[in-house]
Amino acid sequence: MVSPMTKDIKIALLMAASLFMEILDGTIVTTALPTMAQDFRTSPATIALMVSVYLITVAIFIPLSGWMARRFGKKRIWIIAVGLFTLSSLCSALAPTFAFLLLMRIVQGISGALMVPTARLIVLEKTPPSRLLTMVGYLTWPALIAPAIAPLFGGFIVTYWSWHWIFLINIPIGLISAFIGIKLIDTDQVSNRAAFDFLGFIEVACLSGAILTGAELATRGKEYWFSASGLIVLGVILGFIVFNHLKQAAHPLFSLDSLKITSFRVCQTGGSVLWLSVGAMPYLLTVFLQTVFQWSAVKAGSYVLFIFVGNIGIKPFTNFIIRNLGYRGALLSSFGMVFAASFALAFIQINTWPAWIMFLAFVSGVGRSLALTAYNGLSFSEVEPQHRNSANTLNSVTSILSQGMGISLITVIANLLQHFYPMTVAYELCFAFLGLLMIYPVIEVFFLPKHIGQATIN
Repeated sequence: MVSPMTKDIKIALLMAASLFMEILDGTIVTTALPTMAQDFRTSPATIALMVSVYLITVAIFIPLSGWMARRFGKKRIWIIAVGLFTLSSLCSALAPTFAFLLLMRIVQGISGALMVPTARLIVLEKTPPSRLLTMVGYLTWPALIAPAIAPLFGGFIVTYWSWHWIFLINIPIGLISAFIGIKLIDTDQVSNRAAFDFLGFIEVACLSGAILTGAELATRGKEYWFSASGLIVLGVILGFIVFNHLKQAAHPLFSLDSLKITSFRVCQTGGSVLWLSVGAMPYLLTVFLQTVFQWSAVKAGSYVLFIFVGNIGIKPFTNFIIRNLGYRGALLSSFGMVFAASFALAFIQINTWPAWIMFLAFVSGVGRSLALTAYNGLSFSEVEPQHRNSANTLNSVTSILSQGMGISLITVIANLLQHFYPMTVAYELCFAFLGLLMIYPVIEVFFLPKHIGQATIN
């Protein structure tokens, strides 16, 4: 007899659906950019603003989520965010001009910035340590599935329907999610005295905007690299200013106290490096298969889809693996798989056995799925419930910055290498680079206590 689904699992699945909608929307647009450029009669560089403006807007407004959840309530903010995201998706599909479409993408970015951290907070804020790993599992799959299926799904929509459906698919998901959320989520208490750190918000917004704008400029070509470097350096300098402000402010936008906890801190450092690789791999493999092998978007997407198959295939076993190997063993195993798959992909050729390419994509998906589940479970394992709001906000800021940097970084490296090597060799070296990124988290995790995060896996 199947036991009835508990309320907390229903809420976790609902929050996961909203995360899936936001992440898919942020990644699937890329496949439709050439078609949209033709429809709106704009250049490829201009239409690319659809992606960069959205990502930068999300990064700028994510720090608001923690304070707004305290001030107005998590349920209210989440429902408003889902409703606004759904409405802006409809307006994007009906946009008469590119300027209006870009405005709607900004609105989508603002609503996404509020929706994603609040959804995670609704699930994790009061979850006891013994249940964290289970609940995190439900929140991890959207980040794994959406980027992996986006190339195939987007290619299918553009090929057989129209780019408008990329936005229209959000409407039923958003409406159903909001309706269920109104009925299912309990109304939480609000704090009318929650002070707003305006200076902290401006500083974090400028930091995020500078880094991601610099990363975006860097992808435009070497003539922009000087300006891009300046913006990124400015962002790093602002990072030190923000750190000092948040440490000294009486009522900071979010607290940095969670960084004193080793299990949380390594998830922000090594975890960010993993996010770079995770965000870049589906993109790099898609571009490689389309550019070097000259495959269609649908054919390339069908191979990249095996990253998604790996994500899902290992999912029923991730908690079992983590409980038996511990977080340290599970992370080291996952890094090994990501490293090996990345290097092996550097050697594939146009005549490589198709099943081998699919298998390598599958192994890459297995590794990243296991690593992200382990990092997400470990990150809040020793954070007290009253501190999870700030920890969640900080985690969201670092995640969005590292995800945004992933595609930009690999694009810049590919362009730089093509000045010295043929295009094929340049892309092969990029796969090797994504593998080498695993060296830092391996070293960091190797020196962690063997039984770290044990409270969540007993």
